[in-house]
Amino acid sequence: MSEDRQTRRHPQNLQGVLQLAVEAGSAAEGPAPPEPMSEERKTWLREALTELCKGQMDEVEQMKQCLAVLCKEGSERERGGEEDREDDDDDEDDERETAFEMLSELCENLDNARDLMTLGGLELCVSQYLNHAQSGLRWRAAQLIASCAQNMPQLQFHLLSIGALPKLLQLTDSDPNPTVRVKALYAVSCLVREQEAGLQAFLSHDGFSVLMRGMQSENEKLRTKSAFLLLNLLMSHPEQKDTLVAMGMVQQLVSVLRTPHSPVHEHVLGALCCLVEDFPQGLNDCRNPALGLEELLRQRSKELQGKEESQEELDFCERLRVMCFSRQQSDDTGMDR
Repeated sequence: MSEDRQTRRHPQNLQGVLQLAVEAGSAAEGPAPPEPMSEERKTWLREALTELCKGQMDEVEQMKQCLAVLCKEGSERERGGEEDREDDDDDEDDERETAFEMLSELCENLDNARDLMTLGGLELCVSQYLNHAQSGLRWRAAQLIASCAQNMPQLQFHLLSIGALPKLLQLTDSDPNPTVRVKALYAVSCLVREQEAGLQAFLSHDGFSVLMRGMQSENEKLRTKSAFLLLNLLMSHPEQKDTLVAMGMVQQLVSVLRTPHSPVHEHVLGALCCLVEDFPQGLNDCRNPALGLEELLRQRSKELQGKEESQEELDFCERLRVMCFSRQQSDDTGMDR
């Protein structure tokens, strides 16, 4: 045993790793004695591994090039005259959009996302591009922020510290371009879900009111994503029920249920279930006869019966009806007796 330990050496360099791999491959095939590696084979392997090892560095260089494209806008416009600007604007916007798309793709790799933060790319997004005149650049900046913030506490804290959240909430609430609003909400979600500091910042900037208005928007994607985020926040933070009920969220959600049927209704029903469960004030609001919720739920259940794709919505609907009105009927019967 001790002899084995003495003869077994750990490779000290890349060539040692290569040799170890070759020997392991030979041993797996059988007890044939190892043959020396040819110089041609050594050269090929060295070059292949060198390419692999420098891949990450190449990606950093690509990010630097993209940031150079995004940074040059101001200086070029200062040098050019009015005619130059009009002629070059479209080409410059295309070039910047391509740079954003490449950065978003590269930053799916968590290491690249950290490098982008170190290179100042996130500050550039927040300070210059979230309020850019071109909507295509605004939504791509929001999308890049979302890509970097997903499940990355270090980057979430950084983005919160440089004021990304209030700008994203403002875009979600009032940007004239529907794509910008949807992408901004996606970035908001990446900053606040499963992130206590993000939630506190969200609350301090009246984020629930932004979601409420989002659910009343004509933009179906925004409505659905606003309701989905509300449901997720309620499930993760039931302590927020009091705040939401106090701001009239039950009444607002029921009004959304009365709009033409759409995917948003599933999340709205789920949110109402959360507001009712173990929370008497939410239950009382849902039972208010002025809302007409009992009849609405009964009618909706009939419409959803037999539709496999709507099973989850039907489950929420039935659960809410039981919690709000079956128990009420039992209580009333008990009082009559």
